[in-house]
Amino acid sequence: MKKILINFAHPARARSRINNALLKAVKGLQGVTINDLYANYPDFIIDVKREQQLCMDHDVIIFQHPFYWYSYPAIVKEWQDLVLQHGWAYGTQAEGLKNKLILQAITAGANDSSYQKQGYNNFTIKELTASFRAMAKLCNMIWLPPFTVLGIHRGLPDDLLNSYAEEYKQAITALQNDKFNLKNISNSTYLNSKIDSGRRRF
Repeated sequence: MKKILINFAHPARARSRINNALLKAVKGLQGVTINDLYANYPDFIIDVKREQQLCMDHDVIIFQHPFYWYSYPAIVKEWQDLVLQHGWAYGTQAEGLKNKLILQAITAGANDSSYQKQGYNNFTIKELTASFRAMAKLCNMIWLPPFTVLGIHRGLPDDLLNSYAEEYKQAITALQNDKFNLKNISNSTYLNSKIDSGRRRF
């Protein structure tokens, strides 16, 4: 069974119903470690050796975060700048992250139709997360499309919120047990179902 590391980054976790619901759904699962970056590093002084060891101890690395300004919260960038050292994360001799699976778990206010070329934001989620995919490639990791929860600006009813939490749990379990066809899923838009369709992809 694969071990999964969730690097959680939300500067206002107490106000996020959906992120708390997602974390609650997977908290306590065997082989899953939740690493709350803002809670562990409120001063942004990141323990690089600790973070590198956590990465090496796990097979799948997930960055769970709100989609702030078409990107991620500041502490994720700080994590990248400090933890992804040459010779460990990338470079001809780097082995720290080689062949590990990596993906984002994203929550965003706008719905899926807004993240289209003809939509309000003019760009797709795939286009807006290109830098994350480039990072994964440089570090010799296996990139997977993001798990997304979109359209939360006006809030989600409890039944839909619970449905997403259950989907997240199922996705984590599927990753643990190699239930995804990595070749097929890499061509998908999202790891999970689109918000408007309700159709599962695993």
